[in-house]
Formats: sequence, C-alpha cells, structure tokens
Amino acid sequence: MTETLTRGRYSAFVLALLWGLSAVPAQAETCVTDDTDRKVCLARPASRIVALSPGATELVFAAGAGDQVVGVVSFSDYPPEARQRQSVGSHTRLDLETLLALEPDLLVGWVTGNPAEQLERLQGLGLPLYLSEPRRFEDVATSLERLGALAGTRDTARAVADDFRVGIEALRERHRDAAPVRVFYQVWDEPLMTVNDEHLISQAMALCGGDNVFGELPRLVPRISEEAVLGADPEAIVAGGMGEENRDWLDAWERFEELSAVRRDNLFFVPPSLIQRPTPRLLEGTRILCDHLETARGRG
Repeated sequence: MTETLTRGRYSAFVLALLWGLSAVPAQAETCVTDDTDRKVCLARPASRIVALSPGATELVFAAGAGDQVVGVVSFSDYPPEARQRQSVGSHTRLDLETLLALEPDLLVGWVTGNPAEQLERLQGLGLPLYLSEPRRFEDVATSLERLGALAGTRDTARAVADDFRVGIEALRERHRDAAPVRVFYQVWDEPLMTVNDEHLISQAMALCGGDNVFGELPRLVPRISEEAVLGADPEAIVAGGMGEENRDWLDAWERFEELSAVRRDNLFFVPPSLIQRPTPRLLEGTRILCDHLETARGRG
C-alpha cells in the first residue's frame, strides 16, 4: 500500500509539473516599426548585432546593447569599445561575406547611406533589418527606445532617450526668442555640399535661431557652388572637417572678404561626429552650435 501511495504521489507530482510547464506562456515576439515604417520582429532579444553606419553603432551602444554588437563599419569610433568590434567594410560598400560569417540576428542599417542593393540582398536572405534615418530630435529618442526593445535593454534605452529629450527641450526654451542668424552649414568640401531644412542638422540650426540659407533646396544633401554661397551671403558659416579637430574647410573661406561671415569673423567649427551623427551626442553638438550662433549675434 505504501508503494501504491508513493507511486500515486509521484504521478501527481509529474502531472503537476507538466501542467505548470504548459501554463508558462511562450515568450512574446517583440516588434517595432523602423524609420521606413517597416515592422521588424524578433522572437527573442538580439544577441549578435551588426551596425552598418557609425551613427547606428553609437545608437546601439547608447541603447545599452554594446555587448551584443559583433560587427561595425569603418569610422565607427565611438564609444571607444566600438573600435574593438569586427569590421564589415564601409557604410558605402559592405563586406557581405564577413558580415554573414558573424551570424547576426539583427542588422541596423542606414537608409540614405548604405547601398540599396546590398540592403535588399540582406533582406532577401531573411536577416532581420532595422533601417535607421532620424530626421527630427524626437526620432533620435524613439530610435533608442526601439533598438532597446529589440535588444532587451528597454530600461537603459528609455533613460538615455528621456535625458536627450530633456536636454533638447532646455536648449529650445533657452533660444526660443533668439534673433535669427543666416547660416551656411558645410557638410563636405569637394564637391561642396550642404543640407536642406529636412536634415537633422538644419533642425539643430533652427533650434538655435539659425536660418539655413539653403534650407529650401529640394535635395536632403544638395551640391552647391562657391558662387551660390557668395550670393546667399550668410552671416555665419559652420563646418565640420576631415577630422574632429580639422578646421581647414573654414580657412578656405577667408579669402572671400566680401562675405558677411568672413568680415565679422563668424567662421565656426563643430566636431563632425557631434552634429552629423543622429545620436545622443547630437545634444552636445547642438549646444556648441547654439553658443557659436550666440557669438555671431554679438558681432552683428
């Protein structure tokens, strides 16, 4: 009888265990919408992420998922740990063989920077691809939150996103009534290139009270001529350069003494990674830009 009871208890235990296991819900699929309105879904948090632009690399690290990044492209230099990750080529020409060998479970691409045909091929292989193209400050914050959701780092991503929102709003309030300054932003030198009002850099200028002299051009990053800059006669010229401390592009404008920006010594440098990458460090770059434009107002 004792043996019968023991067997009965064991059977009851097994049944209870099986019932308990069956009652545990399956892990819910995580889905987000990327910047092209595509739905990206993962069955489990991404553990092997490849970022296909320097900006994407920064965003993933900032979202708290740096440990999951296994591949990056050239010039992915921030944070410093990113330099230790496997290179998969440049953002303009991906090394697909190396990329696929990393067995990624999430790719973070750049809509206007990565070759469309290579992105299409990666999609055709069935790899989860999140396409990034922030055009507004809020887009930077929501990108952090979406990537945090896909990587299983929601809390970290949300905290960084909220800090970014608070910092941007503080700058917006501080410069809300600032007198306008007509600005030319140089994004490249040969060919000479700028940005229109749809670009995030122009959004930063506007927040600081800057009026983009080429804001109404139809292309996001239009090519222009020196003659066009002379005709626009900006009150301030802002540029990055070929490095984080290279002001050569500004020096080239000093020969045009007829420009208001040159006469007033309103030639300003902002480290390119702080303003040309749509990441949380854009807050720092925008602060620098606002300080420059405040200086320009004082020299008006």
